[in-house]
Amino acid sequence: MGSNVLVARLVMADIRRHRVQAVVLLLAVAAATATMALGLSLRGASGALYEQTRAATAGPDVVALSGDAGPAVTSALASLADAPEVVAHHGPYRIVYADLTTRDAASSVVVHGFAETPGTVNRPLVTSGRWVRPGGTVLERGFAAALGVGVGDRVTIAGRSYPVVGTAVTAATSVYPGAAQIGPYGGPVDYSGLAWMTRSDARALASSQDLPVTTALDLKLRDPAATDAFRDAHPDLAIRITFHSWQFRAEQDTVILRNSRPILVVGSWLLCFLAITGVAALAAGRAVEQTRRAGLLKAVGATPGLIAAALFAEYLALALAGDALGLVIARLAVPAVAAPTASRISDAAGLTGAAVATATALAVAVAVLSTLRPTLRAMRTATVTALTATAHRPRHRPWLTPLSALLPTPLLLGLRLTARRPGRAVLQACSTATTVIAIVALLTAHVQRERGYGLDGSSVLPNLRGEHDRRLILAVTILLIALAVVNTITFTWTTAMEARTNTAVARALGATPGQVSAGLSTAQLLPSLPGAIAGVPLGVGLLSFFAARNAAAPPPSLLLGAALATLLATAALTALPAYLASRRSVARTLSAETA
Repeated sequence: MGSNVLVARLVMADIRRHRVQAVVLLLAVAAATATMALGLSLRGASGALYEQTRAATAGPDVVALSGDAGPAVTSALASLADAPEVVAHHGPYRIVYADLTTRDAASSVVVHGFAETPGTVNRPLVTSGRWVRPGGTVLERGFAAALGVGVGDRVTIAGRSYPVVGTAVTAATSVYPGAAQIGPYGGPVDYSGLAWMTRSDARALASSQDLPVTTALDLKLRDPAATDAFRDAHPDLAIRITFHSWQFRAEQDTVILRNSRPILVVGSWLLCFLAITGVAALAAGRAVEQTRRAGLLKAVGATPGLIAAALFAEYLALALAGDALGLVIARLAVPAVAAPTASRISDAAGLTGAAVATATALAVAVAVLSTLRPTLRAMRTATVTALTATAHRPRHRPWLTPLSALLPTPLLLGLRLTARRPGRAVLQACSTATTVIAIVALLTAHVQRERGYGLDGSSVLPNLRGEHDRRLILAVTILLIALAVVNTITFTWTTAMEARTNTAVARALGATPGQVSAGLSTAQLLPSLPGAIAGVPLGVGLLSFFAARNAAAPPPSLLLGAALATLLATAALTALPAYLASRRSVARTLSAETA
């Protein structure tokens, strides 16, 4: 039998014997790698969505805009259309700034006056209904989704009622709510949706109430990459013209994702840390088994390299499987995460090569950091010692005896179990702190006041970036809490198994099963207490790197409540495994230990 076949058989046998542990490792790595891959791919995915929409709608390379009107504007824009660098153009056309209301919402809107038959440049793609006709309007799809209206509904623009005859997407403007472009009041901060009408309807709308108007011209260049050179070549026009390139549009699409990448990347690191602590606890619980296996392999003449491969391959294989699952999840989720509005065609986004490589490296790091210590310990143990290995007995510390003698039995047991395993106590404290950090982030996001997209600055239409950020933080927090729950149960059960002799002796000396169960729970609560206390300022400090200067802070009572709730949850989660461990037969445990 070859060494590779032997390692593969050992791995498969281990996975079959420890199915629950294998599933925990796989899902923990999948959560961390999926979050990491999503965070690192957002910018590239947003660019891919814009490129696909631009190709499908014959998006312009440059949009020239002027806030003036009249023959001088028309003449200046005509000179741009006749430039040798331009191969096609659309317009000039008017952009009218108005207000739009529905039965339930109100918003600013920019109305583009278009021909009933689109030209060769800037051809919006109709996604439902039909293109503009006299007396009707087409809404940009992201704007229509925010309003909650569709084909057949009616909207009121500048006091006039229009039926919605269709919805469409375009690459000539930024995603909703950035349709204002230069705008009458400062541009994209005006938070506007986009609508199209026929040229005659747009002209009538503008003249009816003397609404602000911008004149625009869409240009297709011979070299789409030479937008900066084109702008620099036309600085001395008779009127002021603002140039918006397709690169600028693509960059503006990422504004709504400004906070998404740090949320996902930082969240992935926290998930990775919890995965490492949980897998390390699982590996510690199997340390005796791994040491005996190393002894058997040494006894039959296995080399150190083969022993290391046999011990490490299981965790590496599961980590890589979790990485593959995480990348699949990230690939399916990236279009929705990268396009929180419906303003772009959303089936072209994918993961970048750098994101895949980084996520895979993260998965390997989880496997290595989690299992390196028990693997090295097993390899360094002498063959005879390894074959007769028993549960690791923590070092006796005499100073604990007088310190804990007068304590109640549950607290005495918990204190001694914690003090005899300081490394695991540190891991439990860090796991609790990580969970509290995530909860603090969620509470902080919840108390922020976001400027809505309503006409009066209220939240008539919700702030999409704020809503998107809160959803991401909620998703990451749920994953972190789920991993923390698994870790807490794992820590409790592993501690109970390693301390079964000590707890059996305690019961033989008069401790009740309830006291032993409470002692095991206390062993997890003692390190969780400083972890919960430290998690609050750590969470506030971490968020300070990303929050705006005027960000609101949760009230101290809410943060204190989060820490207390975490401790209560820890106590509840440790109750069942502690109870089951305390019910083991004392005679059987002591007999097995002395056999």
